[in-house]
Amino acid sequence: MRIVHVSDCYPPRTGGIESQVGDLAAHQVAAGHEVHVFTATLGNHGERGGAVHLERGVHVHRMGARLPFDLPVNPRDARLFRAAFASVRPDVVHVHAGVVSPFAYDGVRLAVEADLPTVVTWHCMLDGTVPAVRLLARTTRFPLGSVALSAVSEAAAGRVREAFGGPVHLMPNGIDLDAWAPDLTGPTGPAAESATGPTTRPTTGPTHGDEEPAPLRLVSTMRLAPRKRAVPLVGLVAEAVRRLPPDRVRLSLIGSGPARSRVEAAVADRGLQRVVELRGRLTREEVRAAYAHADVFLAPAELEAFGIAALEARTAGLAVVARRGTGIAEFVEDGVDGLLVADDAEMTEAVVHLVRDRRLLDGVRTHNRAVRPPFGWPHVLGAAEREYARARALRGL
Repeated sequence: MRIVHVSDCYPPRTGGIESQVGDLAAHQVAAGHEVHVFTATLGNHGERGGAVHLERGVHVHRMGARLPFDLPVNPRDARLFRAAFASVRPDVVHVHAGVVSPFAYDGVRLAVEADLPTVVTWHCMLDGTVPAVRLLARTTRFPLGSVALSAVSEAAAGRVREAFGGPVHLMPNGIDLDAWAPDLTGPTGPAAESATGPTTRPTTGPTHGDEEPAPLRLVSTMRLAPRKRAVPLVGLVAEAVRRLPPDRVRLSLIGSGPARSRVEAAVADRGLQRVVELRGRLTREEVRAAYAHADVFLAPAELEAFGIAALEARTAGLAVVARRGTGIAEFVEDGVDGLLVADDAEMTEAVVHLVRDRRLLDGVRTHNRAVRPPFGWPHVLGAAEREYARARALRGL
């Protein structure tokens, strides 16, 4: 099959959509498909205007323009789309959309104009924007009856149904489950004491003698941007620290972004320099190593359509504490894989509870280390092929 993915953002930009589209395309190449990506993101050396390069076996068409702040758009993309569709002649076009995705929306319109089977997957939560999106769809005559609509989680799909009506299927994100699976002889397994010496862990009752309970090791991985809520995360951890004896909590915050200085200020203002470690952006291998030394993953975002970082942590065997009503509920059942909370106050309460109730934490972690979530690439590739078949049926093919 000849597949075209359309995405405003793509590597070298970093983020959930970028990594997911890149990984999906590469796995489809490995499955024997010919895969192209049309993106408005410039290449590492500024490639743009339709330049094509082979990356991980994927034909990447850099269709953006040089604009201030490296915005992933091209006001003149229609000509490039038409020429590329005519040249590639895809069997299906898979468009990846966010709340604001002008390049992707142009891709939908022009793919339908070219009579190509088209799938649109939303990677975002449309909370607060449903009326505006519904109006935009009507005024631009969005081709509802001829495209297969999908979203990365049921939470995200519900908002898409409100905005567009009609059927919206699930097209989940995926990860390499083998790569993120825990090493059962690692830091929390039988090899821990021989590698690092004896460690006393928190218990449900008081400790005796000179033994001190080890801190609960929290971790969170995110782009340091306001919508990911890193500053409120620091605040809720500070409240947990205030309610607990000294040295019972540590937080490792992984990621970079425009809110870095605000996060640093929040840590300093609350006197958490010995509690919170800002680790910056890490490679996937470094993130996996960090998870091997952590107990709990915190996901404070309110508008998380899926939560790839949380899924990776859950697969690595960590307990996950996340907000209810987000896509994370696709793979975290409350009390089984972690804890789902309503707000920051409940997330603070969850941290305090996990410090005090070691049996609960051990039970969740034992379950997560033994039971894999069903979001490996074979599962995702199967979902994609079903959506492609649905798009072809809508075009009468």
